[in-house]
Amino acid sequence: MASFYWWRTVLFLVPVITIYTIVLGTLSLISSLIDRAGWFAHWCARTWSRLILVTSGVRVRAVGLERLEPGKTYVFVANHQSLYDIPILFWSLPYQLRIIAKASLGNIPFVGWHLRRTGHLLVDRGHAGRRVFTQAARLTSNGLSLIVFPEGTRSRDGRVARFKGGSFYLALEAGLPVVPISVVGSRHVMLRGRVTSYPGDVRLVIHEPIDTRGLAGSDPKEFGERVRRIIVPDAEADLGSMPPDVDAVHARA
Repeated sequence: MASFYWWRTVLFLVPVITIYTIVLGTLSLISSLIDRAGWFAHWCARTWSRLILVTSGVRVRAVGLERLEPGKTYVFVANHQSLYDIPILFWSLPYQLRIIAKASLGNIPFVGWHLRRTGHLLVDRGHAGRRVFTQAARLTSNGLSLIVFPEGTRSRDGRVARFKGGSFYLALEAGLPVVPISVVGSRHVMLRGRVTSYPGDVRLVIHEPIDTRGLAGSDPKEFGERVRRIIVPDAEADLGSMPPDVDAVHARA
């Protein structure tokens, strides 16, 4: 029997979020014809994120923002638990952000069009090549910060998978500070493989930035494991809990 939250998601959240996406995606696309820097488009993305969180009943508490320097360029590295991670990060981090994400996101109407027009990096994992690093370097040289999910996919059970070393190549070669972020609890908002969205509390732990100056040529995999060890303790702090109407069997499915 479908739960209240399933009906809430299908009959209310999906239609309303679709409207947010169409309206703000259209405004973003129009603005990209005039505002080449993407400032207004980023405002659209943050507003879209905020509306989704408020409408879904998701409350976010960010801890550690005082560790960041306003206006500085960072590479933010986070564990990946839910489809809600992108709006959570976009709303919580007061920086001009671009994401490095899988190319299939570019096929989603309005969302994908926005990503392509405003400088986000959509990567075909089988054909990433040097071009991606060149594009990312151009973005950061213009003062934009990047968000990377180095696991490459969302976690099913909240455990943080091994990080892909290629995610750190740019930061190491360019000497950009890397900021580890632990996303705690977003999987309870929407579990991977399920349509249902739940209200809930999410905590972001922004750890101390890692200075990568002088680390060019270092092994990206080793560096990635260093970052992962920082993220894991907080990110896996709630492994034993589940959304209100989901049991452990469903969570493993």
